[in-house]
Amino acid sequence: MPHLIAEYSANLDGSVDMHELCRHLLKAALETGVFETGAVRVRAIRCDSFAVADDLPENGFIDLSLRIASGRTFEQKKAIGDRIMTAASDFLTELFKTPHFALSLEVREIDPELSWRKNAIHPRLQAVEGN
Repeated sequence: MPHLIAEYSANLDGSVDMHELCRHLLKAALETGVFETGAVRVRAIRCDSFAVADDLPENGFIDLSLRIASGRTFEQKKAIGDRIMTAASDFLTELFKTPHFALSLEVREIDPELSWRKNAIHPRLQAVEGN
């Protein structure tokens, strides 16, 4: 169920391989041991229109939003957030060498009564793991 969404300023296109960032964050989420492999989804959404801080054209951002199902302890949510933030920060080291980049992460719990799911990936992965 976890959905990790990276909204990013379009001016990062030449600086960050978003596909590789998504793969890196997927790996970090799975390494927490909290999520089933078939449940994790990571995606990046480019923001063509943005204004950051003092509105310099070189200012950029990546805003990570992690939506997870309810039922995890505060300690688990904190550890998940710490792991993902560390992974993102490590991947984006070069951007932090400039005074024009901001990274943020928020972990949000989804109300189970207001969430519907249908997933054909789980049975496939469970069949592979069972062999």
